[in-house]
Amino acid sequence: MPAGGIGSGVNERFVIAFSTFPDKEIAQKIARELVENAIVACANIVPSVESIYFWNEKVETSAEVFAIFKMTAVRYSEFESRLRKLHPYDVPEIVRLNIVEGAADYLRWIEESCGRR
Repeated sequence: MPAGGIGSGVNERFVIAFSTFPDKEIAQKIARELVENAIVACANIVPSVESIYFWNEKVETSAEVFAIFKMTAVRYSEFESRLRKLHPYDVPEIVRLNIVEGAADYLRWIEESCGRR
């Protein structure tokens, strides 16, 4: 496979994004909508994380649900825009990481899944 192709070398064709949600039901509802609309190929929901953060001039602790989203880079702006509209938080966590390398067949599946519409 040539450099920069699926699965090898530095590329910005695929991304992972993280977000947290107040509960599992909201995370599932949003994740399902994003997958059904081919914005993301997959969402992994981690049902329980403890978040410690600074908000409104004090340190807070909350139980949250963590979600990992996999998508093509071309879908990212739509993902961020849609997530902001659907998310209940005033300032939702939306963090993007480029996938530098990965299994070629898995990355191809992401590409095919996000290209369904």
